[in-house]
Amino acid sequence: MYLVLLGPPGAGKGTQAVKLAERLSITHVASGDLFRENIGRGTPLGRRAKAYVDQGALVPDDLTVAMVMERLHQPDCRDGALLDGFPRTMAQAQALDQELVGDGKRLAGVLYIKAPDQVLLTRLAGRLTCSNCQATYHQTFHPPRVAGRCDRCGGRVYQREDDTWETARRRLQVYFSQTMPLIEYYRHAGLLVEVNGDQGAESVQEELVVKVNALEAAPFSEAQDA
Repeated sequence: MYLVLLGPPGAGKGTQAVKLAERLSITHVASGDLFRENIGRGTPLGRRAKAYVDQGALVPDDLTVAMVMERLHQPDCRDGALLDGFPRTMAQAQALDQELVGDGKRLAGVLYIKAPDQVLLTRLAGRLTCSNCQATYHQTFHPPRVAGRCDRCGGRVYQREDDTWETARRRLQVYFSQTMPLIEYYRHAGLLVEVNGDQGAESVQEELVVKVNALEAAPFSEAQDA
C-alpha cells in the first residue's frame, strides 16, 4: 500500500508519519531525510541536489521525483511506503502518478491532517528555548515551572524570532498557497481522506489507522468516501 501524508505546519504530521508507518509495517519515506542522506553520501543525485541547495535555490521537481522513485524501488518499499513531505507541487504529484503507473502501482490514498488555522497558530507560536541546553517549552502547552528559567539547567528561556505569531502566520500562508492546488488535485482524483487534526495526538493516530483500514477494505473507486 502506497500512501501520501499531508498536513500543514503545526498538524504534527512528522510525528504521526513515523508512528503510522510502524503500525502499518510499511517504510516511512521522508523527502527531507532523502535529501540529507543523498547529499551526505555524495550520490549522483545528491551531488546534483547539493548544487542547488548551496545556491539557495529550490531543487527541481524532476530531480526530487528521481530521488523519491529511486528510494521506492528499493526492496523495503516493494509492498508499500508512506510518503512524507512529498509531493509538494502539482508537477511532483503528476510525475509520481506516472512513475507509479509505469511500475504497475498506484496510490491507495492521500491522508490530509486538517485543523483550524487558530489551532495551528497556537501550536506553532509560543515555543520557548533554553539559551544554555536548548531544551524546548511552550507558553501554552508546556511552560517552564519557573517563568523564564529552564527546568533542566536553570538557563534563560527565550523566544526565537521564528517562533512568533507573525512567523507562524507566514508559514501557514506559504503552505496553503503552495499546497491547496495539490489537495484539490487529490480530492478530484478521489484519493483525499481528511483526518481531524484538532484532537490529541493519540486520537489523530487512531483516526489515521481507521481511515487506512477503510481504504484497504474499499474498492479504489470508493476511496473518496473513506
